[in-house]
Amino acid sequence: MTINGWNSRYLEILQEFGYSKFEDFESAKQLSLILKNNYSLKNLRKLIQNKIVFVIGAGPSLSNSISILKKYDKITKIVADSAIKAIVENKIRPDVVITDLDGDIKSLKKLGKTKTVFVVHAHGDNSEKLSLAKEFRNCIGTTQGKPFRKIYNFGGFTDGDRCVFLARYLKAKKIILFGMDFGPNIGKYSKTKISNKKIKLKKLRKGKKLLEWLATKNSLDLYTTSKQIKGFKKIPYKYIKNIVS
Repeated sequence: MTINGWNSRYLEILQEFGYSKFEDFESAKQLSLILKNNYSLKNLRKLIQNKIVFVIGAGPSLSNSISILKKYDKITKIVADSAIKAIVENKIRPDVVITDLDGDIKSLKKLGKTKTVFVVHAHGDNSEKLSLAKEFRNCIGTTQGKPFRKIYNFGGFTDGDRCVFLARYLKAKKIILFGMDFGPNIGKYSKTKISNKKIKLKKLRKGKKLLEWLATKNSLDLYTTSKQIKGFKKIPYKYIKNIVS
């Protein structure tokens, strides 16, 4: 079941960004056909339910987070695809990757052969990339619209905030954000073409608003080591060991 109230948020996204509901649905149908032997949601739930979860984005603060993330190799890590290159280069293994397939392809393919679970998102602008999902050993499909068959809707808009929506949906015990800055500066690992910087920043602002909305709808322990987000407790790195103990 999709989070209550999501459909209204989705309609807002369509209007604000000029996206097509029909094209989103067509892309989701295509992904559904590709995922012939999709990964079990039950197995994904085991990685997250009642667990402390690190959500890792590609904001400017990610570089400062790497040494901390390396210390907690047994904590479940959900990673937005734009952060994957940094994670792979630093030999940190993500448990789950949230992707709409616009991240570093080489890193995605490398992880696709491991136990990492890929949550591939279909929308109107990425239908030509969806065949890449065939490369992933463990894969689940998502949409922003109505879920059907093998396609789920956990909520969320950008890869980063979808990580948090997924963790919430699958009932994580605590969620701690890293590299999730949502500020005016784009991290070096994020997609940073000058032509799309303006729309990128607009998407980040929307992602932040969605997380603030999500924070009002649950009683989870929510923390951020990055920029302040309403509803999330901002913490310094030194406090993490107290939270995870």
